[in-house]
Amino acid sequence: MSQAALKAPAKRKRAAPLQVKLTPELKALVEHAAALEGRNVTDFVLASVADAAKQAIESHGTIVLSARDSAVFADAFVNPKPVNDWLRETVRMYREATGT
Repeated sequence: MSQAALKAPAKRKRAAPLQVKLTPELKALVEHAAALEGRNVTDFVLASVADAAKQAIESHGTIVLSARDSAVFADAFVNPKPVNDWLRETVRMYREATGT
């Protein structure tokens, strides 16, 4: 038998605990939903939380513009207005506030 085969299996990364308190009604609802999907409650909750987290992140990372707003954005990008004193002052204040 090789040395690699004799080594102990790699330890699994410990899961970080997350505790929640549910009303009895919500707990029963989650248990019922998990049973309908043939999962245990932990697997059902983990999958549901992961899906909700991904959806929340995706919805905050996407900007949906109307056709009019898209045209205004494209025009501003292609034909930018010259820098004015107001913009210079805004940039100065931002840099002062953030230390950049």
